[in-house]
Amino acid sequence: MSDLRIGLGVDAHALEEGVPLVLGGVHIDHPRGLAGHSDGDVIAHALADALLGAAGLADIGALFPSDDERYRGADSLELLAEAYRRVREAGYELVNADCVLVGQQPKIALHREEMRRLLAAALGVEAGRVNVRATTTDRLGFTGRGEGLAAEAVALLRR
Repeated sequence: MSDLRIGLGVDAHALEEGVPLVLGGVHIDHPRGLAGHSDGDVIAHALADALLGAAGLADIGALFPSDDERYRGADSLELLAEAYRRVREAGYELVNADCVLVGQQPKIALHREEMRRLLAAALGVEAGRVNVRATTTDRLGFTGRGEGLAAEAVALLRR
């Protein structure tokens, strides 16, 4: 088996009034946040699944089930750190990761570097190993209509 492994993670949550918006660990001033059992951070969730998938481990839902009250309102950076701890236990380390937020709003340009720093810190790696970008869907689909946000992440691991 190759010393390099790649994984893909995808997550999506609906936007909801009265819920704080957390993306890449950053609390963003926005009228609606992501509904979820934890803090709903789609970027951190997608990254955790990408890491777990690359290592051939169970997905984030199996590790942190939404019917387990221990994870209600959980900080997704802590879930990400625990997922990566398991990846490291399996004998892998992160080469790099690329995360993409999908949605019309909010714009994340002003928060991108802090997101990179916080995600990397949760993994215990330098910020240069984690990239965060965003795209819109030109108003198509649930993200384009502003009903929710999605994220995709890819992670490259080395044994």
